[in-house]
This record gives sequence, C-alpha cells and structure tokens, in this order.
Amino acid sequence: MKQKKENFSEWYTEICSETGANLADVRYGVQGAIVEMPWAVRIMRKFEEMLEKEVEADDHEPFLFPTLVPEANINKEKEHVKGFSPELFWVTEAGGSKLAEKYYLRPTGESQIYPMFGLWIRSHKDLPYKRYQSRMTVFRFEPTTRPYLRGREFNFFECHDVFKDHKSALKQVERDMVYSKKVMYDQLGIPFLFLQRPQWDKFAGAENTFGAESFTPDGRVNTIASTHDLGQKFAKTYGIKFRDEMEKEEFGWQTCYGPGLVRIMAGLIAVHGDDRGLVLPFSVAPVQIIIVPITFEKGKKKVFAECQKIEAELKEAGYRVKFDETDNSPGWKFNQWEMLGVPIRLEIGPKEVDEKKVTVARRDTREKEMISVNDLKKKIEFLSVDILKTLKKKADAYFDNHIFEARTLAEVRDILMKNPGIIKAPWCSINIDGENCSDILRKETVGGKVRGVLFNKQEKVSGKCIICGKKANHLVYIAKSH
Repeated sequence: MKQKKENFSEWYTEICSETGANLADVRYGVQGAIVEMPWAVRIMRKFEEMLEKEVEADDHEPFLFPTLVPEANINKEKEHVKGFSPELFWVTEAGGSKLAEKYYLRPTGESQIYPMFGLWIRSHKDLPYKRYQSRMTVFRFEPTTRPYLRGREFNFFECHDVFKDHKSALKQVERDMVYSKKVMYDQLGIPFLFLQRPQWDKFAGAENTFGAESFTPDGRVNTIASTHDLGQKFAKTYGIKFRDEMEKEEFGWQTCYGPGLVRIMAGLIAVHGDDRGLVLPFSVAPVQIIIVPITFEKGKKKVFAECQKIEAELKEAGYRVKFDETDNSPGWKFNQWEMLGVPIRLEIGPKEVDEKKVTVARRDTREKEMISVNDLKKKIEFLSVDILKTLKKKADAYFDNHIFEARTLAEVRDILMKNPGIIKAPWCSINIDGENCSDILRKETVGGKVRGVLFNKQEKVSGKCIICGKKANHLVYIAKSH
C-alpha cells in the first residue's frame, strides 16, 4: 500500500477503501454520503459507548429528536441561521405534493431542541438540565468531502445543557474538556490541544467556542471535539426561562458539546495507522485477538483443536477473539489482520502444541515471542494496557515534535510550507478586532488559520503581532485545517 510519510492523502484514501481496511465505501451515489462498513461501525460504536458512559456519569440523560426541523425554528436566531443557511438540505415535497412549510434536515441540534427546552424547563429546581443524543445523523452541504473528515451526512453526538448562571455553564465547559481527555486521549491515545477559538471563528450564535485540536501527518489539524458557551442568546430566542428561588423569572445559561464521532475515527486512522494498515487500541478493536494456525497436513487436527480450546478460554475471559480457520495461507492472514489493526495475534503450530506454548505477536511494535500457554492470560492482560501506552508515547512524540514557534509571518509561512505543523506565534487580539490580521494570515499562507489560545492556561507572550505589529496580547496557535 501507499507510504504514510510520502503521501498521507493517498495512504488515507487507500486505508479507508476496500483495497485497504474496507472502512467506507464511497460508491453509494451521493457525494459525501458514505456506506460505513462493519469493521468501522464496530470501532465507532465502542468509542461512542465510552462517550455515553462519561456524559451519563455526569448526570446527562439521553433523548432522541426527529431528523426534520420546521423552517421557522432556525430563523429565530439570526447568527445561527446566517452560519448554517449555506449548509442546509431542504425538504419541500412529500407524497408528490408541495409542502405548506419547508423542513430542513438537522445540521446540529440547537434549533430543534431548544424550543422544546422552552416547554420543559420551568423552575430553578429543574436545573442543571443536562441531555444528550447519540446514534443519529446530521446533514451539512459541505463543498468538499472525504470519509470521516468532511461529509454531507454523518454520525453525530451532542450534549445540551442549561444552568442558572454563567459560572455554572463555564464549569461545564471544563467538564466537557475532561470527557474529551478521558475518551480521546486516555482510552484512544489521540493527543490534542484544547483551544479557545477567536471570536471570528466561533460557532454560529455562541459567545465562545472551544475545540480539541488533534493533528494529522499532512500538516493539518483535525478538530475531534468542540464545546460552546452559548450564554443566554438561545435562551432568549427560544424562551428557555426558569423561576429562581425568589420566584423571579430568569433566562437560562447554556452550553453544548459535540465530540466528533467521524473526526475521532479519522484521528484513530491517521494518528496510529502505519504502512501496513490500521493500528487499533485494544479497547476499541472489534477483534482484540486473532488466532492463526500454522498447519501442515500432518498434525492439522491437533493444531485446530488447540486453537479452538484457546479461543473458547479467551472468550470466556471476556475478550473479543477469533480463530481464523479459513483456507488462506498464514502469510495472507497475517497481512489481512494487520491491515485491520488487530492488536494481538496468536500463532499456533505443531511445535507450539507439543511444547504447550503459543507465539504472541503485537500489532503496534510487531514484536513476537513464544510463551507458555499457562502464561497467556497474564500476557494478554499486560498487553491490553501496554499497547495503549506504546501508542500514546509514539503519538505524543510526533505531536510534540510538530508544534513550532514563530516570531514573524515569514517564519510561519516557511514552517507551513516546509515542515507543516501547529505554530505558536504572538498575536494582537482574539476578539473581533483581530479578524483583519487573520484574513491577511490566511491569504499569505494559503489557508493558515488562527485556531485559538490554550483554554484555562495563560502562556507568556511578548513582542508584537506577526501581522500588524501591534503589541501582542496572546500567544495563538496557527495551522491549516481539514
């Protein structure tokens, strides 16, 4: 297959396709709408379950809204409609007749959920009000599309919360960051920076937007989660009110959190994958352990019997394990299961059976060793943890080595051209008055953007803005994005 370092774009396309790990089929006939194949669906369900567990542990309860949204809903919030109008898919006919009112397919949940919040929330005793929906799709008319990075129909997960004051809402933003860390870094090994976006690049209708920015080897950031401080804008638009302890009517303070399921999938592929295919953390691998028999006509029966015995024992222990008893050659099987990223391979031949041993191969390091069958469960328990440690160590090193510093626009331009990465640079302001500098940056670097400043962490800044030369008030992170 293509080499990841030489041409990430072609490598990524191949690994997603049927000639690679067969994650997505783009031949459905609607641009930006992919058929997600079984291996990909099973991976994504695992980390979706992780996210559900985290948000439910923080008192979120699930609900699920329809896909269609009345046109009147989005027109109520001016910034929101301005931001999303170019991306909307409209439904104007049904049963061969024109509809009296148009509907749009949800691009995100605010305009469909918040009118209902206005009906459900009445008292301060209802707050905080924390809900989420998952296992659903959204629709956005993206100009360019690519599996798991940009689509027109894709899987979605979102939390929507209402609080009695702004301080409580900002505390929720911090908790959203914790969810992202616990799942995306602690369990999946995807490093990221949690940044507060500049005012000119925030979510439509939000007071402030925050993003978890990962990195892909083509030199672009991949936003794997975002959370938004909505202030009271949507509450005032959609009538989300409550009576406080003094029976005074107040508007709620809101946040929304969106871990990007498809972007997390893209991160898993891009960050951990290598020139032999996917490399999966043990926790999300659909098959955690593959058993490959090394057989000849003589002794085949006893080898198969041993493989079946070990498969049954490991399944009983709770592992997702498969005995590959197909007629394909051992070499073909090795390549196939490596392409799919299965973390552990067990090789069992006549020698292993006779010596009561098994050969254990790791997908991450491709190291092999022969051990006693009696030590196998202990070894797998160790590897289930150590593989993630190794993946994180490698990913952290790559991520850290691609964060650069620049003091001038020329340095930023040079880094983005020769050694793409995330660049720290002095900047005048992340408020709206810094947007002109951002426009110049994007033009001069052919797509370089201010991604934001570190959330909840003050970094020392000195010197002048790399664009306008005014006193720098922020140390911003600059990168191209997917």
